[in-house]
Amino acid sequence: MSAVQATFAATLVDEWVRAGVTDAVVCPGSRSTPLTLALGRRPELTVHVRLDERSAGFFALGLALATGRPSIVCVTSGTAAAELHAAVVEAHHARVPVLVCTADRPPEVHDVGAPQTIEQGGLYASAVRWSFSPGVPLEETAGTWRSLAARAVAEATAGPLGPGPVHLNLAFRDPLVGDPDTLLAGRADGAPWHRVLCGRVHPEIVPWPGRRGVIVAGAHAGPPALVLGFSAWTGWPVLADPRSGARTTHPNVVASADAIARAAPADLVPDVVVRLGAAWASKALPAFLAEAVTIAVDPWWRWEDPGRTAGLVQRADPSDWLEAACRAAPPETPGDWLPAWQRAERLAQETIDAALADEGLCEPVVARRLFSALPQYATLVVSSSMPVRDLEWFAPTVPQPPMVLANRGANGIDGVCSTALGVAAAGRGPVVAVVGDLAFFHDLSALVCASDSRPVECTIVVVDNGGGGIFELLPQASALERETFDRFFGTPQAPDVARTAAGLGLPCADVGTPEELEEALAAALLRKELSVVRVRVPARPGNAAVHARLHGALDRALG
Repeated sequence: MSAVQATFAATLVDEWVRAGVTDAVVCPGSRSTPLTLALGRRPELTVHVRLDERSAGFFALGLALATGRPSIVCVTSGTAAAELHAAVVEAHHARVPVLVCTADRPPEVHDVGAPQTIEQGGLYASAVRWSFSPGVPLEETAGTWRSLAARAVAEATAGPLGPGPVHLNLAFRDPLVGDPDTLLAGRADGAPWHRVLCGRVHPEIVPWPGRRGVIVAGAHAGPPALVLGFSAWTGWPVLADPRSGARTTHPNVVASADAIARAAPADLVPDVVVRLGAAWASKALPAFLAEAVTIAVDPWWRWEDPGRTAGLVQRADPSDWLEAACRAAPPETPGDWLPAWQRAERLAQETIDAALADEGLCEPVVARRLFSALPQYATLVVSSSMPVRDLEWFAPTVPQPPMVLANRGANGIDGVCSTALGVAAAGRGPVVAVVGDLAFFHDLSALVCASDSRPVECTIVVVDNGGGGIFELLPQASALERETFDRFFGTPQAPDVARTAAGLGLPCADVGTPEELEEALAAALLRKELSVVRVRVPARPGNAAVHARLHGALDRALG
């Protein structure tokens, strides 16, 4: 039995290597021994060992997010499999390919009180592209093993809903340690057993439903050069999310879209919106654009339209759509349309600079400084809650922006440090992650690394405002008594960020001015190892006041 199981696991791994998989994340556990050993025997794979399954799931997500290739996460049975659920949900919504391999105990020990035994079939429900439980490996089924492994990669990368997680629930019997026999031959050319070729959907460009338009570019909007070329062709501004890669110092790019939307100047209301890529975090922007005819370009038919405003959904790859659109007749855009947006952008950026000049080190300054200071070859991983909003609202245009990644599939703050470490392990370094103090403590186990862990170029910048800062901007802050609000929403934590980092053996800089932040960041990037920068910013009520002053100044300037 042990040889059959070892051969089964080795066959799966061989197919995954043939399919181009390069990274696997493994957590210690007994039941997963056959697959763990098979992964460790392949020099083509980089195997990352993590102690916490929840962290491992987000680490694997970060690897796949950075490379675009499926990553493997391998855990034992029982609650270890349940710990992966949050990362699986994020991978599902963010369209990130992850091969989730949970070991399971054989059927004869289910429902009899055996330890580490839960119902794992269908554990992740609709959050996976495909799930399968092949049962305990038997020699009689060896002819299906390569097909199983190759299909798992195909389902994770080329399914009709786009990339996403796949769950293989793999049952193994004792004894668990064994050596594989000779594998059944794979394809002679070294290719995986199955390959899926996705035909390109050629978009049909309809006549433009208006003359004054805007292009809203989010993550996965398409190559920035194509987005900017479409902007030049139409004479429409690009409202560029930092995650789009298009927030560059191009005359047609608008970084202050949220501020303009809050002020809602009548002369900038468009007739038509072309929405490329993922939605922004801003609530003001969709409201400002709600009356325009919206064309949403989406290759995967995910219906990402929470405001229900899209009059036309074009199922096409954004690159294909942009190329096809530029071959059609352009809209007759008024000559004063783009200059009006350019004036608003200049005024907004001048207002932000002037308003922040007297604020010292605060959360909008952190976002603005980091985006400007990081080199193009760096990757910025941004936590949900306030950091991603501050970056979206206040990051300026720069000549060569860094890559920006964020877990905005399910929009949680969990697993951000683990995701950043996975991105760094994929070679996307140097990586800088911006998290709040709560997100830092929430994922603290990510910073507990095995003694043989490979060094990673990753700096965790912790914006420490003493709790859940975003709640100060929500109705709960004014509707509740302060004691009740702090207890259930503000949730200040007792541990100190800097001491906690030091206790884990990590270098930690403690900064309180913009100049100290830039110095600490430069030093961390030169150090080329995992480190922490704790940024002391105004406490939560002070942060809310900074945002109120900043938004008020922008409203007065743009309204």
